[in-house]
Amino acid sequence: MMSFVVRRLFQTVPVILGVTLVTFLLTQILPGDLADVLLGPAATEESRQQLRAALGLDRSLLVQYATYMSHLLSGDLGQSLVFAQPVATVLASRLANTALLAVSAIILASAVGIAIGTFVALKPDSFRDYGLTTAVLFLNSMPPFWLGLILILVFGLELRWLPVSGMDSAVGGGGLGDLAAHMVLPTLTLAAWSLAVIARMTRSALLDVINSDFVRTARSRGLSEARVILRHTLPNAMPPVITVIGLQAGFLLSGAVLTETVFSWPGIGLAMYQGISARDIPFIQGGILLLALMFVLVNFLVDALYAYVNPKIELQ
Repeated sequence: MMSFVVRRLFQTVPVILGVTLVTFLLTQILPGDLADVLLGPAATEESRQQLRAALGLDRSLLVQYATYMSHLLSGDLGQSLVFAQPVATVLASRLANTALLAVSAIILASAVGIAIGTFVALKPDSFRDYGLTTAVLFLNSMPPFWLGLILILVFGLELRWLPVSGMDSAVGGGGLGDLAAHMVLPTLTLAAWSLAVIARMTRSALLDVINSDFVRTARSRGLSEARVILRHTLPNAMPPVITVIGLQAGFLLSGAVLTETVFSWPGIGLAMYQGISARDIPFIQGGILLLALMFVLVNFLVDALYAYVNPKIELQ
């Protein structure tokens, strides 16, 4: 296990370096001039040139990238131009909010998706199979931002059952109950697409395993159907499902940008949207780097879970 961890850590280094390089190059081709964004259209050419020199924008790309990497290796992600704080400080203050939303969404998507996939796999080609498969395909086809707007329209504006923005109410809010109410709509929005993908993969994986010889042997021993499914079928069908869950966890981190923007959820996603809108290059670079690190961590945890779920799998 330790050798596996060490190898994965070494494999992470070129991935992170690639992320920093791609992010740096992408921020360089963003339309507009950062000096114009910061100073406004009334600024003089002299003041723009002075600001560009102060920010190091008048240097070559190679020098700018080398400077960025030297600061990064020392733990300095730069100063956010929008929030007027260090990038690391802003990301640290928003990370818990994004993690709360993303973890809630992946737990909901995994639990409901596995349950639906198992339920339809027990009766393939039946009415419930066709009905629920059609329903999850419908969820799979809806963009998160569109679904979020529909949920806001129905449950927030028409029925007035749930709040539609922020993490707490401006008047009379506070407490776990108020937080839970604010989490319902963004969690459903973020979980819907992943739920559909997990349900389809669970159905497919179970159908591949459910007719295996060892399952028929377990049934011939007189074991109940529930015990056969829970103890023999599901564990052997889980590896591909876990892979999909890990990939969906990474998707939720990126999908949180749109969902947090729609619901004004004060997380990294909303801050990223504000940073991109204002061309805040240091914050964009720091935010993408953090999301990449979290994605790599999730994939490492998924690989480690393989050995726990199915002892036959060796971590190599």
